[in-house]
Amino acid sequence: MLIALLVFILLFLFTSVPIFISLGLGGFLAVLLFSDTQPVVLIQRLFGGIDQFALMALPFFILAANLMDGGGLSDRILRFSRALVGHLAGGIALTAQVASMFFGALSGSSPATVIAIGKIMYPEMLRGGYSKSFSGSLLASAGAVSLIIPPSITLIIFGSVTGVSVGNLFIAGIGAGLVIGLTSIVYIYIYAIRNNLPRDKRASGKELGQSFLRAWWALMIPVIILGGIYSGIFSPTEAAGVSAIYALFVGMVIYRELNFKKLFQITIDSAVTSAQVLVLVAAAQVLGWILTRERLPQMVVQFITENISSPWVFLLLLNVILLVMGMFMEGVAAIIVTAPLVYPAAMALGIDPVHLGVIVIANLAIGMYTPPFGMNIFVSQTITKIGMAEMMPGIVKFLIFNLAGLMLITYIPELSLFLVHLLD
Repeated sequence: MLIALLVFILLFLFTSVPIFISLGLGGFLAVLLFSDTQPVVLIQRLFGGIDQFALMALPFFILAANLMDGGGLSDRILRFSRALVGHLAGGIALTAQVASMFFGALSGSSPATVIAIGKIMYPEMLRGGYSKSFSGSLLASAGAVSLIIPPSITLIIFGSVTGVSVGNLFIAGIGAGLVIGLTSIVYIYIYAIRNNLPRDKRASGKELGQSFLRAWWALMIPVIILGGIYSGIFSPTEAAGVSAIYALFVGMVIYRELNFKKLFQITIDSAVTSAQVLVLVAAAQVLGWILTRERLPQMVVQFITENISSPWVFLLLLNVILLVMGMFMEGVAAIIVTAPLVYPAAMALGIDPVHLGVIVIANLAIGMYTPPFGMNIFVSQTITKIGMAEMMPGIVKFLIFNLAGLMLITYIPELSLFLVHLLD
């Protein structure tokens, strides 16, 4: 049945059938034609797959991200970031990178970060003398960090699939996200020095303080989320609801850039995005159930324990596999397909489950802007209006530096785990 399942899924994918239909319908046909299991079981798995407390956080974080963008929080984050790093070599590009890292800590959505930061910073970078290729690839790569820095939707999915603490994954994601972000900052600085690009005038202490105070309400969101989780005030799922209410309050009462008309549209957009993610999760759970029923995870574990004794070799192979998958699959789908297979094998080799989660997400973050199908590339193109060929030189250079960061995360666990151990 496994061969039939693979054939059906690949057939649907290569004929441009949506991923959730490919997974769900492929599993249904494989069970119907090559198994004595009643297909009604798959319907139960569809609903059971999304009947998880941790997944309730998804629609709230998506809503919070949209409220932040519509409520003026992203604009104030940009102004603070520019006052902070605009005077350095590559200041405008550094502003886009740093603002994306801040906004990732607010929204947890990679495409939302590309749009929110890109529509403001892309014209600024062109006026500052940056090439279209560099500017477009920067937006695509900078937005990818949002998958790692909490609150990350993909970290929630990994935790729900494997049972790893979402709170610990969030804390570990801070260190990993900073590593990937810093490797991009290094490349931006080198590029700016080589091309003698202009800098902003250094912001005075007063100007920096004013921009910080204007962004204060926005910057408090990750503090509230992570502080609330680790102080025991609320769970990660409850934190999502708190962040949405907080963003609504700031947008309507503090910044006063949200009105009821805009709020209505935001809720519709958030509902559509939530449905797209959750239907994918449900369909992928069907696939996971079939793979488990056919004992594929156990076979993978047995193969690895018999043939791979080094965690280093295992992690290297895992990175290669996930990077290839990231070129073709969206992050949530890739997690649900691979996590049930690699998690037991990693545990058998003694790899820390939180460290494994961070490695998986870091790979898929890089995959968000890896050709040919990295989603952030297409999102960036809607802003920049440039083709894939023109963007490729910049993409490749960011990939080289970010892959170096991935190796650091993979083989120096403390870069991501030190905060987890500190707070234990």
